[in-house]
Amino acid sequence: MKMTKMTALLLAAAMALTACGSTAAVSSEAAASATAAPEVTASPEEAAVEPAVTYPLTVTDQLGREVTIETEPKTLASGYYISTSLLIALGVQDELVGVEAKADKRTIYSLSAPELQSLPSIGTAKEFDLEGCAALTPDLVIVPAKLKDSIPQMEELGLTVLAVKPEDQDKLYGAIDLLAQATNTVARGEELKSAIEDNLLSLREAIGDAEAPTVYMAGNSSVLQTAGPAMYQNYMIENAGGLNAAASVEDTYWAEVSYEQVLDWDPDYIILASDADYDVDSVLNDAALADCTAVKEGHVYQLPHAIEAVDSPVPGSFLGSVYLGSVLHPEQVSEQFYHDCADAFYTTYYGFTPASYE
Repeated sequence: MKMTKMTALLLAAAMALTACGSTAAVSSEAAASATAAPEVTASPEEAAVEPAVTYPLTVTDQLGREVTIETEPKTLASGYYISTSLLIALGVQDELVGVEAKADKRTIYSLSAPELQSLPSIGTAKEFDLEGCAALTPDLVIVPAKLKDSIPQMEELGLTVLAVKPEDQDKLYGAIDLLAQATNTVARGEELKSAIEDNLLSLREAIGDAEAPTVYMAGNSSVLQTAGPAMYQNYMIENAGGLNAAASVEDTYWAEVSYEQVLDWDPDYIILASDADYDVDSVLNDAALADCTAVKEGHVYQLPHAIEAVDSPVPGSFLGSVYLGSVLHPEQVSEQFYHDCADAFYTTYYGFTPASYE
């Protein structure tokens, strides 16, 4: 069943890639001078043979815990939207019996696997429902690493638990490997990683040695929150050929800064988080930022949010880098290339073609 669904999606991706063509990433104004265009990549056109995974299987999760999975899991519970999204991309969404709270609010679930939105909730990282999860008797539970203190209690209830912590690009790949092994979808996981890496490589090749502008990544609740080098957003900026204006920030979460600090950094671009509860106009009209280069030049943008927050380490987060590349380097990376990447990726791994990209 997994192979049939995967094959169908790969065929759809091949059709999408054929439609994209090989010049999608070059803007029409720059086409005459461009020497190469990035290539949109979804996955290999032919599905690889799934390697055999034998059980009992011992894996090391992203807390460094060795966990033995006695038999191939047939039922799964995910207490984290990132692991739920990853399980969809691996093609095992039909095996989920419980998901994180507020799943019914996530657009990507309604587009790719609407049945998930009516599954029982097993709570959040702050209020995980131990008894509710155990009552579902899942063969495997996936939780965020921040629930580490609750894992012993889960195990006392007879649950097999894996923790994930995809806080940078390499750890996202590690989370893919971990869950692909655990769910016996190793080939699908390899294809997924290759699709992400190939698109990022195409993006980097298109940008080439173009001058890197400074980027201030603003938080979801205030323009005076920013992401330093320890956060996933920093990798997005680097992938898109930019420099993090807040490179000196030592916080590992959103850092609170002042208007004076933003003006001192004087970024070339201000980028709002996907789920910001304020908008671009409010920043452009903020008198305290009137002397900031990004505001003076109108270089204030919000990351896409129509499908999912691409500035969180979900499988589709590379699309945030592609979008940002089209903003920072429009002569090298076109908006159409971003659309083509999104079409190919979501068609292949989530079974739908986006109706909106922003």
